[in-house]
Parts: sequence; structure tokens; C-alpha cells
Amino acid sequence: MFGRIRKSVGRIVKSPGTGTGLGTERRTHNLFEAAAAYVSARAEDDQDRVDEVVAWVSPEALSFGVNELACRAVIALARERGESPSAVARTLLGLPAV
Repeated sequence: MFGRIRKSVGRIVKSPGTGTGLGTERRTHNLFEAAAAYVSARAEDDQDRVDEVVAWVSPEALSFGVNELACRAVIALARERGESPSAVARTLLGLPAV
């Protein structure tokens, strides 16, 4: 049992992106940081930055992070404007009011 644990931990420690290489300090990014950078780069039409950011996390994690960012942004705007999240989302997308 301890052999399996030791082997698993060894793989994690030696995996790329952990910053434990020969003098290479590669920083890992979390999915929310990636989502914020991705959305900002898309808003600024910075394709080089978009290409960099998509390599930080898996596509699924990035999708989840962007979705969470969108939800939080709509809620924040709704509170700021004194409107419902539904009304704000429809306005942002250019849809008619219900």
C-alpha cells in the first residue's frame, strides 16, 4: 500500500508544470485565474495572450471558469444596476426584455 502511495506522489512531484525541474520555475495557474486572463484577452482582442492562456488549464476547466466568471459578473452588474440577473443578461446579449 505504501509503495503505491509513494509511486503516486513521485509522479505528481515529477509531473510537468509543478516547477520542480532543473532550475525551471514554471508557475501553475488555477482555473479562475485562467478564466479571468482568457476573458480579458478576448475582450482586448489579444490573440497571442489567448493562445498562451488556453495552455494553462484543460479546456473543460477553462470552460467552467469562464462560466463561473460570467455568472458572477451578471450578478454583480444586476446588484449595481438594481435589476434582475435575467434582465442584465438579456441586455448584455442584446435580447429584447421579457
